[in-house]
Amino acid sequence: MKHPSLLLPRAVLLVLAALAAPALLAAEPAASNPAVRRSGFINDQAPYRSSHASTIVETAGHELVASWFGGTAEGHADVGIWVSRLVDGKWTPSVEVANGVQHGGKRYPAWNPVLFQARNGPLLLFYKAGPSPSAWWGMLTTSTDGGKTWGEPRRLPEDVLGPIKNKPVQMADGSILCPASTETPKVGWRVQFERTADFGRTWEIVKVPDGEPMLNAIQPSVLFYADGRLQALCRTQEGVVGQTWSKDNGRSWSAMTATNLPNPNSGTDAVTLADGRQLLVYNHSGPVAGRRGGGPRYPLNVAISKDGVAWQQVLTLESEPVRNGYAYPAVIQAADGLVHITYTWNREKIKHVVIDPSKF
Repeated sequence: MKHPSLLLPRAVLLVLAALAAPALLAAEPAASNPAVRRSGFINDQAPYRSSHASTIVETAGHELVASWFGGTAEGHADVGIWVSRLVDGKWTPSVEVANGVQHGGKRYPAWNPVLFQARNGPLLLFYKAGPSPSAWWGMLTTSTDGGKTWGEPRRLPEDVLGPIKNKPVQMADGSILCPASTETPKVGWRVQFERTADFGRTWEIVKVPDGEPMLNAIQPSVLFYADGRLQALCRTQEGVVGQTWSKDNGRSWSAMTATNLPNPNSGTDAVTLADGRQLLVYNHSGPVAGRRGGGPRYPLNVAISKDGVAWQQVLTLESEPVRNGYAYPAVIQAADGLVHITYTWNREKIKHVVIDPSKF
C-alpha cells in the first residue's frame, strides 16, 4: 500500500513540506523592538470606508510619497487612487489623483497603485483600471514636482499591465524592469516581467516558465545579488512564497519554485538593502483547510536573508487577530538607510512603520 502522503496532490505536498521546514525563530514584536523608529497611520481621517494596496517611494528630493486605493470597498466603481506626502514629519490629507472614469462618464474601479522614482526621470505612478483583475488594464501618470501635481493618465499598450503590486527596479543600463503578473480563469496566475527603456512608452515582455508542480503565482518583488543574479519572490495560491531567478539581468527567468516560507494567498514585498542583505515583509501564516491557499493575514512579519534561501524573522509588525488582517506591504530603503514599510490595516487604514535595519 502506498504511503498516505503519496496519495495527496503534489501542490498539497509542497505546502506541507514548506510548513515542515525548520521553523523561523519568533521575532520580537514591534512595540518592544529597538529597530522600530516610528509607527502610525497615514490616512486616519479618510473620507472613504476602505483602504488597500499601498505603495511608498522616496522622491528625487528625498521626500516620501505614499499612495493606495480607497473607496467603499475593493472592486466598487467609486474606488480611486489616493496620494499623500510626508511634509514636516506629518502626512498630508490624501488627495484622489486618478480613478477609473472612462469616456462618456462610465466609471470602473481603480486598483493597485505603484510608485517609482526613476533616475534622471519623473516620478511614476502606475495603477490598474477595470472591472476585475482578470479584465483590468495598465495605466500610468507622472509627476515632475515630487508628487504635488500629476499629469494626464495614459493607458499602457495592450498586454502591458505595468508593475502589479510591487515597485519596479532600474537596471544599470537605465531600463526599468516591472514585476508583473496576470490572472485569467483559463490559464491561472502567471508571472511576467515588463521592461521599458523610455519611461513607459515602449515595452518588452518576458514570461516566467511554469515549474513542477505548477504554482499559481502573482505580484513578484525583485531582489539583487552581488554575483549579478536577480531573484523574484511571489504570492501563490499554493500556501508558499514562490521564487524565480535570473542570471541575465531579467531577460530570462527560471521556472517558478517554492521557498520554505508560508504564504496565506496574500501579497508580500521585499527589498535589497544597501549592505547586500535581503529584507522581506510577509504574513507568516499557512493555508487553512478547505480554502485554496488561503489563510489569516496575520501576523505580519519582517525577515532577513543573506542568500534568499535561509530567512530569519527579525520583527513582528502586527499579530493581534482582526477580521481583514494586515496585508499588502510595500517596502523601500531610503537614502539615509532607514527602511519604510506601509501596509493595509484591517482594510480600513494605511499604516507606516520606519525601521533601522542596522539593529537586525
